[in-house]
Amino acid sequence: MAQGAQDGSFPVDPLHQFEIQRLVTVNVGGLDLSFTNSALWMVIAVAAITGFMMMATRGRSLVPGRLQSCAEILYEMIAGMVRQNVGSEGRVYFPFIFSLFLFVLFGNLLGMIPISFTFTSHLVVTFFMAMVIFLAVTVIGFICHGAGYLRLFFPHGAPLWTAVILVPIEIISYLSRPISLSMRLFANMMAGHILLKVFAGFTLLMGIAGVVPLAALVGITALEFLVAVLQAYIFTILTCVYLHDAIHLH
Repeated sequence: MAQGAQDGSFPVDPLHQFEIQRLVTVNVGGLDLSFTNSALWMVIAVAAITGFMMMATRGRSLVPGRLQSCAEILYEMIAGMVRQNVGSEGRVYFPFIFSLFLFVLFGNLLGMIPISFTFTSHLVVTFFMAMVIFLAVTVIGFICHGAGYLRLFFPHGAPLWTAVILVPIEIISYLSRPISLSMRLFANMMAGHILLKVFAGFTLLMGIAGVVPLAALVGITALEFLVAVLQAYIFTILTCVYLHDAIHLH
C-alpha cells in the first residue's frame, strides 16, 4: 500500500501534473524564454504528427494499410468539415485547419500517457491558439470585405432602431470568441485529468478494497480518450464556423 494510504493522507496530488517545470533555463534581456516540459511535449507532438504522416503516406498504396487508412480518414474528415462549413473558398485554408486539428488531437492524446504533460490543459496555450485564430479570421474578413466586414455586427434585415442593442451584443459576442474557444478546450482537458488523478488516488488509498474505484478509473480513462478526440474536433469545427462568418458574413 502506498505511503499516503498508510498515514491517512491522499496519496496523489491531482494538481501536480499541471506544474510547469523549466528544463533548460534561458533568459534574454530579463525575458524568461526557458524551455519547459510544456514546450517539450509540444515538440514531441509535432514530431509524432510528422512521423505519423510520413509513415502513413510513404507507401501510397492503392489498397491502404492501417496507417494510411487512418491518415486518409482524418484527411477526408477535415476536408469534409471545411467543405461543409466554409465552402469551396475554404480550400486554401485547409492545410492550416488540418494541422491545427492534428496538433490539438495529438496534444490531447499524448497527455493520456502516464508521466506525460498535457499542454492543452493550460489556458495560456489554448488562449494563444484561439487568439491566433481570432486575429487571422478578423484579418481575412477585412481582406475579403474591407470596411464592409463591420456589417457582421448588424444582422441583415434587422430594423435600424435595433442597432443600439444588437451592435453592442454582436461586438461582445465576437470579442468573446477566443475566450470561449480556449476555455472549452482547457476546462475539459484539465477537469478530465483531475478526475483521473482523484480516482487513481482513491484506488491507492483503499488498497485491496479499491476494485470499485479501479473499475471507475478504467471507464473514465476510456471516456477521457473520447473527450480528447471530441475536443479536437470541436476546436476545429468552431474555427471553420468563424472562418465561414469572415468569408460569407453570415
